[in-house]
Amino acid sequence: MSATKEDVEKFLDGNPAFAQGYFNKKLTPGALSVMAGISESKVDFGMLQELGQIEEGQILFDLIKEMQENVNMEKVVFKILKRIVALIQADRCSLFMYRERNGIAELATRLFNITTESELDDCVVHPDHEIVFPLDLGVVGNVAQTKKHVNLKDVNESSHFSSFVDDLTEYKTRNILASPIMNGEDVVAVIMALNKTTGPHFTTEDEDLFLKYLRIATLNLKIYQLNYLYNCETRKGQVLLWSANKVFEELTDIERQFHKALYTVRAYLNCDRYSVGLLDMTKEKEFFDIWPVLMGDQPPYSGPLTPDGRVGSEPLDDSGWTIKNVLSMPIVNMTEDIVGVATFYNRKDGKPFDQQDEELMEAMTNFLGWSHLNTDTYDRMKMIENRKDIAQDMVLYHVKCRDDEIQNILYFNREPCDCEEEEFLQILKKELPGPKKFEIYEFGFSDFDCTELELVMCAIQMFYEVGVVKKFQVPQEVLVRFMYSISKGYRKMPYHNWRHGFNVGQTMFTLLTTGNMKRYYTDLEVMAMITSAFLHDIDHRGTNNLYQVKSGNPLAKLHGSSVLERHHLEFSKFLLADESLNIYQNLNRRQNEHAIHLMDIAIIATDLQLYFKKRTMFQKIVDLSKTYEDEKKWVDWMAMMMTACDLSALTKPWEVQSKVRTSLDYIYDILTMMDRNCAGELPKLQCGFIDFVCTFVYKELSRFHPAIQPMYDGMLNNRKEWKAKQEEYEAQQAILKAQSGSKTCSVC
Repeated sequence: MSATKEDVEKFLDGNPAFAQGYFNKKLTPGALSVMAGISESKVDFGMLQELGQIEEGQILFDLIKEMQENVNMEKVVFKILKRIVALIQADRCSLFMYRERNGIAELATRLFNITTESELDDCVVHPDHEIVFPLDLGVVGNVAQTKKHVNLKDVNESSHFSSFVDDLTEYKTRNILASPIMNGEDVVAVIMALNKTTGPHFTTEDEDLFLKYLRIATLNLKIYQLNYLYNCETRKGQVLLWSANKVFEELTDIERQFHKALYTVRAYLNCDRYSVGLLDMTKEKEFFDIWPVLMGDQPPYSGPLTPDGRVGSEPLDDSGWTIKNVLSMPIVNMTEDIVGVATFYNRKDGKPFDQQDEELMEAMTNFLGWSHLNTDTYDRMKMIENRKDIAQDMVLYHVKCRDDEIQNILYFNREPCDCEEEEFLQILKKELPGPKKFEIYEFGFSDFDCTELELVMCAIQMFYEVGVVKKFQVPQEVLVRFMYSISKGYRKMPYHNWRHGFNVGQTMFTLLTTGNMKRYYTDLEVMAMITSAFLHDIDHRGTNNLYQVKSGNPLAKLHGSSVLERHHLEFSKFLLADESLNIYQNLNRRQNEHAIHLMDIAIIATDLQLYFKKRTMFQKIVDLSKTYEDEKKWVDWMAMMMTACDLSALTKPWEVQSKVRTSLDYIYDILTMMDRNCAGELPKLQCGFIDFVCTFVYKELSRFHPAIQPMYDGMLNNRKEWKAKQEEYEAQQAILKAQSGSKTCSVC
């Protein structure tokens, strides 16, 4: 009976020693010369080993070239493992990829059962059919956990071996050669070879050859891992960028905000569908998003309308869509409250969601959770704006001049809106007091003989006197309502009341006219300066800035510096924002902006803290004033003029000034309430205030312009009178001290 080819191969495989001896005996120089293509005389038996090395080098070169040109990791690793199977005479090799899901590490088959005859497509494992090993199961899990390669000559002698895969595939594992693929300290994969075919187990030489080829596989898998991580980080940045873009497009509806954000980034999320459930949703809930349907990307969903947690192979709707894998994340806001849940279904590549997907989704859901506060903040902001509008409407109702109040100035039996401008002018000419009745051009003006309504009428008169009503087409009814509203805007305070506001406005008017300062300013600037003077203390609270800060008043929280002055400015702008009170309504845009800018400068300048900081600058301005050629330089004088107007009560004739309450009087009242022994210290306080605050401003103004000298002289005369009272009081105190040994007030 003749032997077949199969019988010979079987005999040689079972008798490797005989095969090696027979090969050495029968291999002739002639056979080598034919193989190498050279003459028989040049044949060297050492050439056989060199030929093997040349062949191996060519294989390694081809693999590296494949790595460079091909981004398909499976294809390159498949070729390496197929070569390893042939070199170490293994029955088969497999690749297990390391990943983490839900914080649990595991290994999943990527290339399975590679033999010398295998094709790539037959060995690549589809995600639906992968075998998953936890790290505490099997030799594969143990290798990944210990990060050390193993050579098991008999699996029955290993406590880590599990027959799970053998039972699943009806295969018998006898021996194993396995090694982890590392990227620094991190496990990337595990490669395993099974069953030595030409011997009882894998030898040390097989192990060395196995590890040598795995170096190339390690390089390829490292490149793959780094590229994957890079893509994940790039994707994360794109997701957050697009999320931010869509989040800030929609601030009014949290549900639409989330859906718009998630739909826009769906391509970057690498998933099939998503759903969002919000704890505070008031609309009808939908299990799956409707945005892909509206955009025509997929047919309408006709499955269940509420989440039921089903995961199975049965289609959930008529389109045949099934849930294969799920990644669900809570949406947590900045206060760590859960505001909803985002769920993502089916990675488009068929693979399960992994740790990188979890980190990506966590970053995005955190961002969405934080953005939840945007809508809350927006809602609160709108609520605050509505409340502000209501509060302003209430304030305006009580401050704004009513139709019945305007009749106190314009005595006629018609509605003001039915009156033409020329008719208004004739009525005002008849009712206004004129410039001489109350001496509004005088530095020594006194409001003692005027009612508050007469002061309003005098203020209206001043606008006509400087010629701005006609030039800037100020509606006369608006001017009347505006000035009347200003008088109502001042609170009933001992000092910072409408009479003080009017006196500051009258002093500004007098500086500009009688003091000849008007020639340095345009008519628009004159109008803004007089308006600012009347408004400068509107809605004053009777306390100073320090009190606002120390008491934690909301004004101090709203305005960082010059607290009250900024409030007066904002209140002034609030009045001007009403069309029926806006005396600037017929200015062009540039004129209006300039007038408002001048009001900013003028009203803020009434903060004495700023005056103290700028006194040196004012002095230099006076020194250089004669050389000014640029008319815009005179705007710098406005702050100094406002200070002079605000303190003008101390420049009035003595018979007036001694009866006028000042802010210093108010401070004095507080001191006397603290200590009755302080009575009589007011003259000393007045002298100190004149010396420290007032003297500089009036001296510099009169040095610059002699027409303002009466204010300086009036202040000096008042200081003389206060000094005499101070000396009289001190003399009385000295007599009392000598008689009774009593002490003067230590507080003052």
